[in-house]
Amino acid sequence: MQQLPASRRVFIHGAGRRGHDAWPHSDAAAGDFVSFEAGSSIQEQVATLIDSYSGVRVLLHAHSLGAVPTVLVAASGRLDVAGLVLVEPALYDVARGEVAVERHIGIVAEARAQADDGDLQRFWAIFRPLMFGEAFDEGRWETERATAQRWAASNVPWGHAVRAGMIIGIPTLVVTGGWNDEYETIARTLARHGARHLVLEGATHRPQDLSGFASAVEEFEHAAES
Repeated sequence: MQQLPASRRVFIHGAGRRGHDAWPHSDAAAGDFVSFEAGSSIQEQVATLIDSYSGVRVLLHAHSLGAVPTVLVAASGRLDVAGLVLVEPALYDVARGEVAVERHIGIVAEARAQADDGDLQRFWAIFRPLMFGEAFDEGRWETERATAQRWAASNVPWGHAVRAGMIIGIPTLVVTGGWNDEYETIARTLARHGARHLVLEGATHRPQDLSGFASAVEEFEHAAES
């Protein structure tokens, strides 16, 4: 397997928590914890990573939506990428046509259409059960309005021309939680292109919060260096 020389760990957040808050169980001194500008596009995030780490060998850790700019920057050849650790990667482009993936995209498209028409509450009524597993509660609407607005304006993780073949030649570990057909389908697709796929159950969409995550990453790095 390819060797991973000494590299800087870079932790890239998804659509929710940012910076170290997205990786609270990782040592704050273990690397850099990126916090993208609020409202930035995927391409702006790619540019941020290139500008920040040009000339530095990096091991990129990415969670969920953060996997999109991460894989795009790795494939660009503009950074020296030692390896990728992709946690529940929301790389929907690599698994288009799969039932679970298309169902998710269809529901989000329906919800976003409601928001685009000015009906944020209807957006949330469709989107909330999909993303958080709980039905819309009108009694909580006012306290959740700002969250709904943020999600309605967030980047969607498809339509960015991400291809599974972009990871070929880059040591890649994909960690999923074993709870969601979409993420498992994406992970299996990446595994067919050379990634190692590890399932850590018990924390749903955030397996990086489990005690076994750090040791799994260390094992991946050690194996890649041997």
